[in-house]
Amino acid sequence: MASLFSFASCWVRALLPRAACEPSPAPGEGDGREASHEKKMSELFESWDTNKDGRVDIPNFERASRPWATLETGAAKEIFKLSDKDQDGQLDFEEFVKYLRDHEKKLKLVFKSLDKNNDGRIDAAEIVQSLQSLGVEISLSQAEKVLRRIRRGKMFGTINFMDKDGTMTIDWSEWRDYHLLHPAANIREIILYWKHSTIFDVGDSLTVPDEFTEEERKSGMWLRQLMAGGAAGAVSRTGTAPLDRMKVFMQVHGSKSNNISILTGFKQMIKEGGIASLWRGNGVNVIKIAPETAIKFMAYEQIKKFIGSNNVSLGIHERFMAGSLAGATAQTIIYPMEVMKTRLTLRKTGQYSGMMDCAKKIFMKEGVIAFYKGYVPNIIGIIPYAGIDLAIYETLKNTWLTKYAKDTADPGILVLLACGTVSSSCGQVASYPLALIRTRMQAQASMEGGPQLSMVGLFRNIVKNDGPLGLYRGIAPNFMKVIPAVSISYVVYENLKRVLGVTSR
Repeated sequence: MASLFSFASCWVRALLPRAACEPSPAPGEGDGREASHEKKMSELFESWDTNKDGRVDIPNFERASRPWATLETGAAKEIFKLSDKDQDGQLDFEEFVKYLRDHEKKLKLVFKSLDKNNDGRIDAAEIVQSLQSLGVEISLSQAEKVLRRIRRGKMFGTINFMDKDGTMTIDWSEWRDYHLLHPAANIREIILYWKHSTIFDVGDSLTVPDEFTEEERKSGMWLRQLMAGGAAGAVSRTGTAPLDRMKVFMQVHGSKSNNISILTGFKQMIKEGGIASLWRGNGVNVIKIAPETAIKFMAYEQIKKFIGSNNVSLGIHERFMAGSLAGATAQTIIYPMEVMKTRLTLRKTGQYSGMMDCAKKIFMKEGVIAFYKGYVPNIIGIIPYAGIDLAIYETLKNTWLTKYAKDTADPGILVLLACGTVSSSCGQVASYPLALIRTRMQAQASMEGGPQLSMVGLFRNIVKNDGPLGLYRGIAPNFMKVIPAVSISYVVYENLKRVLGVTSR
């Protein structure tokens, strides 16, 4: 929870302009206190300068700060990057002092923005208010827990950490001393560790869109992130396409009388069309990523305005509402591609020569309405999937921050992958019966002699013949693809970020 307080400061700092003027002193801050502060900074630098040559390098800085610092991973390098003006890999006292003074200006702006009643102190209620304005909901007791934890006090060299006077409020000098050696670029990224990102591509199209910061919007970084996420999704879907085809195959052809296992299913598909047949339908599945992502993002931004939120970040309920409506909008527009994907996935050798041939034959034989078969269960399925996925991810995130975030809000890649995998899997379990019925409705007309049932009719027929478990036929290969899909997406995304120059995380 202590990291939540750093999170508040970093996020406001990201939204505020960088000040060039020296801010006025906070109430109660006199010349004596400033002199004491500068003396402590001098003593701190001297403690790092172990060989007494007036200079400190990165290894020496990291080694000297290890016993007491709460620096994020890579913070020392970031501090050197910001303050080492002559780029010699060493920091002298003059450079160190200039960095501190520049950094204090930014910290003062953040402090003033958090100090809602302008009394020169930040209390628990102001923490709650500030976080709510950023789209993060915490209770007053959680905010007080932040202050209580900080109140216990760590030592920052010769400087006590925040709330040194035990008042359960924080004044400017305590705020400054606590954050002084957190480089702004590093602290600002804390929230981005926890964005429910497009890198977690498990092949489903019902997830809530990403949130982007104001800085990402203005710099165009959001477009690079979407491009990297889309490309990562394409590679991920291609890598797990055989399991996706197996899922669809079992959903449509599996029954109590025709019990298809994963092994026998793969044998049948390979026997009918060879190894290459395992990737049938993957082309349209990859192609639809771009239009769907673009439509969902644009719809999400417009719906946010209709909701009436002035915040850059939305609360969880607003995100769910806006995300669900954006997902429904995108699915409505690209749904014909979903139908084509199912038909191409289930096609027999020689049935269609390609996507255009598939679309032409569906239109000629069944008419335009065929491209929207299964649309209703698909739209209904957005609500349980997106709602549960988002709610569980937020719950896991807040649990980790509350119980395990001590000196850093960076959860590490394993925690991020685990949270994304668990939340997506839970969303799939909730919406899977609707996904199965959607797929059956999309495929019905291509099955010669088969009945053309409605959504309710299909539901009754499946439960009557196969029992409730029949609604989950094919879920095994669906679960099997989650971990490799997420892992492949992450690896590709991280590499593409470097190529595209994405620097937000």
